[in-house]
Amino acid sequence: MYEIVIISGKGGTGKTSVAGCFAALAGNAVLADCDVDAANLHLILGAKQREAYEFSASKKAEIHDALCVRCGACRDVCRFDAVSETSEAGEFKIDPLSCEGCGVCFYTCPRQAISMKEAVSGRWFISDTPYGIMVHAALRAGEGNSGKLVTLVKNKARELAEADGVRYVITDGPPGVGCPVIASLTGATVALIVTEPTRSAIHDMKRVLQVCRHFGVPASVCINRCDLSKENTAEIMRYCHEEGIHVIGEIPFDRAVVDAMVKGLPAVQYVECEASRRIRNMWEELKTGLAEKSDG
Repeated sequence: MYEIVIISGKGGTGKTSVAGCFAALAGNAVLADCDVDAANLHLILGAKQREAYEFSASKKAEIHDALCVRCGACRDVCRFDAVSETSEAGEFKIDPLSCEGCGVCFYTCPRQAISMKEAVSGRWFISDTPYGIMVHAALRAGEGNSGKLVTLVKNKARELAEADGVRYVITDGPPGVGCPVIASLTGATVALIVTEPTRSAIHDMKRVLQVCRHFGVPASVCINRCDLSKENTAEIMRYCHEEGIHVIGEIPFDRAVVDAMVKGLPAVQYVECEASRRIRNMWEELKTGLAEKSDG
């Protein structure tokens, strides 16, 4: 089983579009959308939800009115202004949106009138697509701990792939270089970094390459919308050459890719164009490289 993680460093480089095309080209893969803060791979893969589960990664404080003596100690120690008086009787309530679940009020309350309850941080799903089973998730607005949810999504995708004897797990990773990216790279066979010829994308590509090196995940680079700036594209090529990073493909800007996204389809399933042709070439080269690595 090969696990291919597609990351970007910077958001908006076309990572999900490439992941969707790889899913279509693989034919039968288990798909994982680990961009749980803004999951959208399901939109271009025609996912039909089969199962849904709640995800809890934090706790919230709750006051029990029957035990509360209105002393205000919880309000005084809360650094997030989550505790407030709600009536003339001096009752205290905790705003779950403001509560960070630190537990200081729980330990401070002299009457043990506060409890810490598991909070639902989001949901995760198993869906069917024309290209294979998909595991994806969605955090609730303002929730954190997405690294834990990414790990859950990846582990479930691996379980499904092993159970069905599927050869590829294709993961649409999150942008950035933080905890969710590290979680998505854990145990991966290879990483594909999708970048674009802009200053911010080049900067973030370098940072996420360092993350891949630190965790020993082999990485290659794809330059999306390569014709937007020849100068910046040349800089990416030069940097990758100096650092020994393989540039697996250069994809020109093509309106057909945008049209395919609007139609809810991977570009390679929508129309034959230069962009889809190059993505097909990238997939074939990546697939061949994995096979050679396995034989070696």
